[in-house]
Amino acid sequence: MSDDLLRLENQVCFALVTAARNVVSIYRPVLEPLGLTHPQYLVMLALWERSPRALGELAGELAMEPATLSPLAKRLEAQGRVTRARRASDERVLEIGLTDEGRRLRARAVSVPEQIMARVGLDAAALAALRDGLAPFAGRLDA
Repeated sequence: MSDDLLRLENQVCFALVTAARNVVSIYRPVLEPLGLTHPQYLVMLALWERSPRALGELAGELAMEPATLSPLAKRLEAQGRVTRARRASDERVLEIGLTDEGRRLRARAVSVPEQIMARVGLDAAALAALRDGLAPFAGRLDA
């Protein structure tokens, strides 16, 4: 086995960690005018697809721990973008839903993907290919 396999520059883990950190930096100036952090943006994306959602279900979809998602949801609630309420049929379940303000924010966020494509110099097809290429690393290993 070649020692080249142990070079830092040849490590997929290093490339992914570096890319993940840089992605957040690329999104930051685009999301700041919306008053969102990158994790908050991910929560809003999921809620724009379907709302309300149980906290545990939302955490699973976002690959987050409920204990990580809960403070994010509290901050979004404080901003007037989501509601947090116990499910009437099962008080153990905390549901996260969109407010009218949260729904209106979607119209402003529609330009985010285009702005990101412009910043990185890739079109939608290239970004889809990149996303699909990451699929073996994005799956849940404990599933």
